[in-house]
Amino acid sequence: MQTDSTLHEGRTSVSALGGLGAQARGASGRLPPEIWMQDGAKRVEQALARLLCAEDDGESELMAAMRYATLHGGKRTRALLCLAAGALADTPAHMLDDVGAAIEMMHACSLVHDDLPAMDDDVLRRGLPTVHVKFGEATAILVGDALQAHAFLTLASLDAPGDNRIALVRELAQAVSAEGAAGGQAMDLSVVGKHVELDRIVAMHRMKSGALVRASVRMGALCAVKEDAAHAALYCALDRYSACFGLALQVVDDILDVTADIATLGKTPGKDAAAQKPTCASIMGLQAARQFALDLLRDAGEAIAPLGPRAERLAQMVQRANAYLFKHAPCA
Repeated sequence: MQTDSTLHEGRTSVSALGGLGAQARGASGRLPPEIWMQDGAKRVEQALARLLCAEDDGESELMAAMRYATLHGGKRTRALLCLAAGALADTPAHMLDDVGAAIEMMHACSLVHDDLPAMDDDVLRRGLPTVHVKFGEATAILVGDALQAHAFLTLASLDAPGDNRIALVRELAQAVSAEGAAGGQAMDLSVVGKHVELDRIVAMHRMKSGALVRASVRMGALCAVKEDAAHAALYCALDRYSACFGLALQVVDDILDVTADIATLGKTPGKDAAAQKPTCASIMGLQAARQFALDLLRDAGEAIAPLGPRAERLAQMVQRANAYLFKHAPCA
């Protein structure tokens, strides 16, 4: 996939994004959301291809499986959230590309491990056979392990001050720790076949998937803006935004597991009900869950309103999520 080479020159900030032309930007000088999102996803894809590349001419099965897990589709929502927050903070584009790639490596790691027979036991991901189906279970376990390591190596190797790199590594590690995605997955396994209150499902979602969304937003800003007293209001707004956005994404996923087909989901539908997993959709009902997701997305937009026009791309991510929900889970 080709992208204008000027997007990768030096330390050009994402807010500059030269090379796309005044016509694409329109009279306001701002890129339409579909333009910057498509371009951002392509740049992150290129960064993944560059970072997950064998050093010699030969490619091991492990590296081939790692590339299969990361380079074959995906909406790149978490990377785009990172880019959107980075635009708010005037983070250099070349840095955001690699940070977004590291986040996508970690997300792919979680998907590969979630799909394993001992976890969610799925045979499809992004419309393709899951990694353990195509390469074997042992290789899939190693793929997840290696992707996690490569994510941290990417952050540790950034062309950035040491304090920034430490902050980014800490943020990503916390997101997948026992207090984040790993703990959320453990909670998910513990509630199978049980009657649980909605509050517990919400807490699980905030850990299992919401923690990485929160990290994605914060990491876009942390590349360039230190989290201190002077920027407390900024990070408070970003945290409120990501808490609502991340939970909304999982609620939508719960709904689509009931209502969508394989082509929409890219994975096996109806898995939650078949596995007797309680979800927001099963506890609240589809229409109430849909309204819950809409309310969360509204709250996410309101959280960043005080940040003004500089948060436009974060607001556009909310608009995209709203459009996706209306398209794939319309009112009954």
